[in-house]
Formats: sequence, structure tokens, C-alpha cells
Amino acid sequence: MEIYFTGIIIAFSTFLIIGLFHPVVIKTEYYTGTRYWWTFLISGLACIGSAIFVENVIVSSLLGVLGATLLWSIGELFSQRERVKKGWFPMNEKRKKDYEDTSDSGRKDN
Repeated sequence: MEIYFTGIIIAFSTFLIIGLFHPVVIKTEYYTGTRYWWTFLISGLACIGSAIFVENVIVSSLLGVLGATLLWSIGELFSQRERVKKGWFPMNEKRKKDYEDTSDSGRKDN
């Protein structure tokens, strides 16, 4: 009887990749806002594109998972901004003006 660890390695690595990107998204939004969302896009597409050309099942799978995680992180980056605006996460005081809602700029409160 042979035992194959490929699935376990991919599952464990996927768990680590996704877990790693939770704080990456939080820190990225805190220090830079949503300004660098395009780096997640380019990196994600590059990883997915690279996965096509890698013969090793584990490496190809992990490049695909990393690419998908990077692309998913774009949406999470913008969601994180909204969570900060709601007060669920700390706001970077140096970027306070980035959180001001411009849609209410002409409204006067009575």
C-alpha cells in the first residue's frame, strides 16, 4: 500500500496562503489604502499564468491558489476600507482624509 501526500500538502499550503493574506490585506489597507490594488491584480494573473506552464502538480496547484488568493484580495482590500470606515478596524491617522466620504460633501446637517 502506497500513501500519497499530494492532496494534504496542497490543502495545508492553501490554508497557510489564505491565512497569510488576511493580515497582508489589513496591513496594506492600513499603510497604503486601496491605492496598490493593481499590484494584487498583476501578481495574481502572473501566478495563474505561471501555473499553466509548471509540470509539477503541487507547485502548479499552489501557484493557482496563490493567484486566486491575490485576486480575491483585491475585493477584500476595498472591503477592508469599508470596515475601517465603520470603526471595526483601526484607522491610520496619517491617512484620515482618505476615509472622508465625498458623496455627502454638499449636504448640510440641520
